[in-house]
Amino acid sequence: MIVLTGIRKAYGRVTALDGLELDVREGEFFCLLGPSGAGKTTTLKTVAGLEPPDAGTVEIAGRDMRDVEPYDRGVAMCFESYALYPHRSVYDNLASPLRSPRHRLPAAEARETIGSVAELLGISGLLERPVGQLSNGQRQRVALGRVLVRPARAFLLDEPLSHLDAKLRQRMRAELKAIGAVRRTTTLYVTHDSVEALALGDRIGVIRGGRIVQTGTREEIWYRPHDTEVARAFGRPRINLLPGTVTEDGFRSADGEVELPVRAKAGTEVLVGVRPRDLTLGGGPGHELTGTVYVTEPIGRTVEVTVRIGEQHLSLVAPRADAAGLRPDDPVRVTVRPENLLLFEADRPERPGRRIVP
Repeated sequence: MIVLTGIRKAYGRVTALDGLELDVREGEFFCLLGPSGAGKTTTLKTVAGLEPPDAGTVEIAGRDMRDVEPYDRGVAMCFESYALYPHRSVYDNLASPLRSPRHRLPAAEARETIGSVAELLGISGLLERPVGQLSNGQRQRVALGRVLVRPARAFLLDEPLSHLDAKLRQRMRAELKAIGAVRRTTTLYVTHDSVEALALGDRIGVIRGGRIVQTGTREEIWYRPHDTEVARAFGRPRINLLPGTVTEDGFRSADGEVELPVRAKAGTEVLVGVRPRDLTLGGGPGHELTGTVYVTEPIGRTVEVTVRIGEQHLSLVAPRADAAGLRPDDPVRVTVRPENLLLFEADRPERPGRRIVP
């Protein structure tokens, strides 16, 4: 549905997109994840036709968009900066796309469409209020509503939930997922939040330095990250990365205190990735390590426990009952699920360590 090939875009000496390649399938909810400055918003603007690329091609539904104006591309974009009419009411802002010659609807049908979208976004009681009197979160929902009311081949959403509180953000994630499932409108969704990407995306693209470094389903991204930076981007607490060397018997950490059963060429300097969810307190099936408690942080029904083993620190999440009574320097046993260990080349200054396939 949306194909970007070799896209380059620079603003003076700053390169925003550097040979970007992206393929979003028909009816797919595709999440583009990356930090600030990675090129996410520039990608959306390039698809929408608001920023012409310096090189490369943009295709939508098989048509080259080189000479196609933004209003003829059949896409609807929600800006992070809202882009609303502050002096007009919420209703007028939602109705504005439906009053254009290209998307005009009969008045009764427009009212019904606006009403259903307003109810979905929780702004039905705000329809007569001027946008200038709304909070940032309310304005964000109105901006999202302007996208959802109009028919489009594709939705382009630039961090549309970033200004919402946690409870509303969680509900809106579920609603957006439901909208995508029902409408099957191709959606390119930009976010810096890995939780949103994992929750919403049929597929996820990780962008860094103006390039897509990995594309895949949530399972592919989680279990087979391309490099250590992708691995670090997903999961809270973040993945544990232990430096060391592969020996004939497996992995030995740099300080010699941690040994793990991995397979790779002996003598290779590596980072072993261990997700906190693959660690459990106490004995059980798996590979056992011994250490001491460094710190505990209660989080609702669970406790984040950091265990010190030699010079290494391993974070894990345990049920509150299992971690009850733990204090710093208490001895503990930690069980590792060896089948889920990830192996990476050691990080280098010029690039993060890439995953090693056994």
